[in-house]
Amino acid sequence: MNTYQQKWIDVLNHANLPGWKIEAQGEDIFVEMPHITDLKLIRDNLPQTIGLMSLDIEAPKERLKFIFHNGHEQFEYLLNPTEDDLNRE
Repeated sequence: MNTYQQKWIDVLNHANLPGWKIEAQGEDIFVEMPHITDLKLIRDNLPQTIGLMSLDIEAPKERLKFIFHNGHEQFEYLLNPTEDDLNRE
C-alpha cells in the first residue's frame, strides 16, 4: 500500500460513513456500501466530494482507483489518471 492510498483510506474512514467498509485492494481502494445506497447519487456527487476531501491529503498525488459497490452494482472512479489511462479507448 502506498502512502497516498493509505491517506485516502484514513480520510474516508474518518468521514463517518455508517455501514461503509473501506479497504485497500491491491493499489486500489474498495468501498463496500450498504445495499440501499443509491450509486447514481454517489457517482453524480463524487467529483465534488473527492475534490473537497482531497484538501485534507498532503501526500504527493498518485494514480488511485476507487471501486464503489453496493451489493448489487458497482462503478469505478479514477483519480490522477496516467497518460496510459487517458489514451485507452
